[in-house]
Amino acid sequence: MGILDSARVAVRLPAQDLERARRFYAEKLGLEPVDERPGGLLYRCGGADFALFRSAGASPGTFTQMALEVDDLRAAMDELKRRGVVFEEVDLPGLKTVDGIAEIQGNYPSKGATGELGCWFRDSEGNMLGLGQPVR
Repeated sequence: MGILDSARVAVRLPAQDLERARRFYAEKLGLEPVDERPGGLLYRCGGADFALFRSAGASPGTFTQMALEVDDLRAAMDELKRRGVVFEEVDLPGLKTVDGIAEIQGNYPSKGATGELGCWFRDSEGNMLGLGQPVR
């Protein structure tokens, strides 16, 4: 057993305006912090934690910083669109979205899936977030 095998993963996302970020996560994603401290908000989804922290810096938003795996990608997108979330269109070699959804070939064998449906959006701070649904 490795020293980190039982470690818990906790994502940290920068926010230049923590109150603006709090409103985005509440209004657009329906998430409320489970705890807070000066300069930080802690959220919990599916047993995993992520935190927004006040930062003078910002992510370039050119890569997925946090992804959430859902059972029904289209239903999740419909709900988030209804709340005002805008999904990215991607057109790169080997990765193209159609109506905001990419069909990604292959998946990790341990997930028992042959591929994944994916989509991406940015939060109020420019962080790139993704949604994924394994395809079985």
